[in-house]
Amino acid sequence: VQLQASGGGLVQAGGSLRLSCAASSSIFSLKAISWYRQAPGKQRELVAVITSDGSTNYADSVKGRFTISRDNAKNTVYLQMNSLKPEDAGTYYCNGANYVGMDYWGKGTQVTVSS
Repeated sequence: VQLQASGGGLVQAGGSLRLSCAASSSIFSLKAISWYRQAPGKQRELVAVITSDGSTNYADSVKGRFTISRDNAKNTVYLQMNSLKPEDAGTYYCNGANYVGMDYWGKGTQVTVSS
């Protein structure tokens, strides 16, 4: 499975962006799809995850502001990011985990939040 993240850009603090993670094949083959982010000089961190049955989980830092969702027909997972803060800036990656322990990573998309 190949994953392609898109939708990043420059936004003012308080603004919104929607990231997309498009899969090259059916996302039903993946147990979970996650969004991670990495700021310069920091470790990559988990932002949000959605499982095959639609269950979601979020990092405490984004709860109430970010929403992860999936469109099975389009094989795409979205990350709606509202009320963005400068500390949300970084490179965002999507990750897919299948049922036999394999991970798939897409190239990142850059999010810049100006204060």
